[in-house]
Order: sequence, then C-alpha cells, then structure tokens
Amino acid sequence: MFWPMFAIAVGFAGIAVLGVLAVRVFLEAERLGRQVSDSARRISRAAEDLESAAVTTAGSVDAL
Repeated sequence: MFWPMFAIAVGFAGIAVLGVLAVRVFLEAERLGRQVSDSARRISRAAEDLESAAVTTAGSVDAL
C-alpha cells in the first residue's frame, strides 16, 4: 500500500513542479514580449529622428 501512495504523491509533485515552471515560462514570455515591443518603439523613434536629421542635413547642403 505504501508504494502506490508514494507513486501518486510523486506524480502529483511532478505535475505541481511542471505547473510552476509553466507559469514561470509564461511570465518570462510576457516580459520578453514587452521588451520587444519597447525596443520596436525605440527603433521606430530613432528611425524617425534619423530621417528628420537627414532631411535637415540635405536642406543645409542644398543651401550651399
């Protein structure tokens, strides 16, 4: 009777550990998604700044 109860307890513990790891993976994936989104916004803003600087520079070169 001990071994079947032990096997059930170990199985439950294994499922609990997998559940905890799944939650951690989900939270890290959400965090990574937020970081990617933030990076994309920053890259977009930098590209707009670069385009604006290029237009300004082109205008000053034409003035020469």
